[in-house]
Amino acid sequence: MGFTIGSSRGTKEFRSGSRRRGRMSECTAVAEYTGLWGWDVVPGTRASAAGECSCGDAQCAAPGAHPLAFGAEVPAGATLDEVTEAWGAFPGAAVLLPVGRSFDVIEVAEEAGRRALVRLERMGLPLGPVAVTPAGRAQFFVAPGAAAELPGLLYRMGWDDADLDLRALGPGTFVTAPPSDRSGLGAVGWLRPPTLDTAGRPPQARLLLGTLAYICHRLHRF
Repeated sequence: MGFTIGSSRGTKEFRSGSRRRGRMSECTAVAEYTGLWGWDVVPGTRASAAGECSCGDAQCAAPGAHPLAFGAEVPAGATLDEVTEAWGAFPGAAVLLPVGRSFDVIEVAEEAGRRALVRLERMGLPLGPVAVTPAGRAQFFVAPGAAAELPGLLYRMGWDDADLDLRALGPGTFVTAPPSDRSGLGAVGWLRPPTLDTAGRPPQARLLLGTLAYICHRLHRF
């Protein structure tokens, strides 16, 4: 089943195994992010199952995971009508969230993320949204500034010299938001969906980092 990403400056069609979502379904999803959760949204490229990016660059370094060159950002607070008007020019575009504004992201392997989430919930620690990608990564939404603070936090916690499958995403990066697919691999989902209480007030990274680092370390060892 094909999908098309278009604008007045041209369209490009690819074959994809993903189900085609209607225009209103896309717009409703975008309006939820802008209107309910207060996040900016950017229309993004899509990738075919073969890994071809809809940007048309055969050497694209991030197929299906970067903003459209001609796509206008939809700002936080945009209503459904405003989203429908803005998003109508990009049918089939992926929903991308700019990192470093309302949140940064700490990303770990999915297994580590699932185990850490259970432990963090039992500990009663504050948690923000947590996404899971079809590439097997768990993305914890944390307060802005985490990417810059990560090296210092790991040092103070004694994890700076450990071999951890853990990284932070900050300003200048984007995450693919559910229900869009990631690089043609399948749909992104939520391990912990956003709520009115957590979307605008994600936790400080330091509250989660010790548990995430510990579990990443244990999984790497065993």
